[in-house]
Amino acid sequence: MGLPNGDVGMFQVWDYVVFACLFLVSSGIGVFFAIKERKKVSSNEFLVGGQQMTCGPVALSLTASFMSAVTVIGTPADVYRFGATFIIFAISYTLMVILTAELFLPVFYRSGITSTYEYLELRFSKVVRRATTVIYTVQTILYTGVVVYAPALALNQVTGFNLWGSIFATGIVCTFYCTLGGLKAVVWSDAFQMVVMVAGFLTVLVQGTHKSGGMSVVWETAQAGQRLNVFDFDLSPLRRHTFWTVSVGGMFTWLGIYGVNQSTIQRCISCKTETHARCALYLNLLGLLLILFCGVVSGLIMYTFYSRCDPWTAGFVSAPDQLMPYFVLEVLGNFPGLPGLYVACAFSGTLSTVAASINALATVTYEDFVSQCFRNLSNRAAIWISKGLCVMFGVICTSMAVAASNMGAVVQAALSIHGMCGGPTLGLFSLGILFPYTNTMGAIGGLILGISLSFWVGLGAFIHPASPNSTRPLPLSTEGCNLLNTTVTAIIQTDSSDTGSVLAESWYSMSYLYYSAVGFLATVIGGLLITLITGPNKPQEVKPGLIRPVCDLFCFFSEKYRAMCWCGVNHAEDKVELDGVDFGTAWENQPDQDIKSEMNGSNLSNRMQDEAYINAAFVPERAGHVLSKQL
Repeated sequence: MGLPNGDVGMFQVWDYVVFACLFLVSSGIGVFFAIKERKKVSSNEFLVGGQQMTCGPVALSLTASFMSAVTVIGTPADVYRFGATFIIFAISYTLMVILTAELFLPVFYRSGITSTYEYLELRFSKVVRRATTVIYTVQTILYTGVVVYAPALALNQVTGFNLWGSIFATGIVCTFYCTLGGLKAVVWSDAFQMVVMVAGFLTVLVQGTHKSGGMSVVWETAQAGQRLNVFDFDLSPLRRHTFWTVSVGGMFTWLGIYGVNQSTIQRCISCKTETHARCALYLNLLGLLLILFCGVVSGLIMYTFYSRCDPWTAGFVSAPDQLMPYFVLEVLGNFPGLPGLYVACAFSGTLSTVAASINALATVTYEDFVSQCFRNLSNRAAIWISKGLCVMFGVICTSMAVAASNMGAVVQAALSIHGMCGGPTLGLFSLGILFPYTNTMGAIGGLILGISLSFWVGLGAFIHPASPNSTRPLPLSTEGCNLLNTTVTAIIQTDSSDTGSVLAESWYSMSYLYYSAVGFLATVIGGLLITLITGPNKPQEVKPGLIRPVCDLFCFFSEKYRAMCWCGVNHAEDKVELDGVDFGTAWENQPDQDIKSEMNGSNLSNRMQDEAYINAAFVPERAGHVLSKQL
């Protein structure tokens, strides 16, 4: 067991070497793709990899991007303080991936879009598209600030490096390889960084278990400390982590991050076929579960190691998010290079997340604003503008890390941001895809209502933190630290403060995992009510390729109920095929020369003039755009 005295070692030469290799390899990947793809001068190649990626690297990239330093540092600290309830996120991850792969992805992929928010213009209006793009931009910049700050804090804690110097170094490297190599550099760098993340976690697991006396000791100590009381079925929405808040609230939160998030969908769209895109999502689920397991077990090992002397209460660290790097340096300090491997693990998550965010922000800005204002840009001008946008957003995201230093615990801060913005966005896309009769007024009104409610509860909780009755951290011991009683008493008194506000004890004390559900439900319910008041869409105004009622996921529904779900839209047109090949994937499954030959053939030309055929996967005004992007 650990009895820390506040005096842990510092980085050695080999730690710096391991850490530096991460930056060098990541930058090298950017240089490699900048040279390799130098003759392919187009914004499509730069932003979505020419839509020729395969499922393997995309799956690794997705996992690395969203299992960032927030997970590497924050999850073990959360388990250390609150118990292993975090493992229930496995349920929300699974539901999220299934819904994304089977409900949202097919619509986005077959629509031939580059920006996810382009769908909203096709389904509703340009105003809805622009408004949602702005919301996404704000959400991503705020979230990226948290992700940049977290590993910089870890490095500052374990090495004494200047905190802000670390932040700017991270931002520079991310922006460098993202700007040079585009999406392909981002994806392959993420794949490498995912390997580093797993290696860093496994190192901590092996040595931490050994130092704690073995896995049996870890299990017994965690059980005695109530850390294994995972399944709390309390229905109260005020409880921070219960089975319901994590599984249901977590599903809505992560679905807002995955299902309709530009960063995720952009990489799925970059796959050469829809099958590869689906496969990438399901492989990514395995990666998510692996990293989640490593984070939870690391937290239990850390609790066992410090079961008699909590370094946070003892004052050896100043914040809970510093616990994991402190623990790593204590158990790995005698092995040159291994502390550096863990910090590289944390920074791998940051590099992957920030680079993916920069690339996604550049893509939506170019597609939703620049290309709409300047429609006759040359390929060279388009790619230089795209690179310039990468640099601009790299600077903005890095600068946002300053604000992140005031956001509290990194996991809760990050998921709160996603919940407040992601929930209403998820609701808006759901209105368009699941409910064929939703009109533009309903979409706008629902979005405004969802954003208002989710920000009300989120910002209110930030200003008036939840009371101890809703957070309920588990007990931590300092009996082996020889601390003065006055120190412990002061901490307890601070934690027991009461705001005295009715809203703070109810609405603002809601679990942060429900922020997304609040925004989603408000958007959907508000949007449907406004649609009924203002008059629903006429069936002929809705193109079949833009909707996917949930009944389509269940083959046992009869034709009668399927027609009801489609609300009069001719669902028989949603699956027309060309010589046995689905039109939505026909272009991606053929070499360019084959497509050109088919385009010159009379058979294809005649069938393309049939509006019902074009409606199979695209709206008529989009069909030419989609084909031109492929050719």
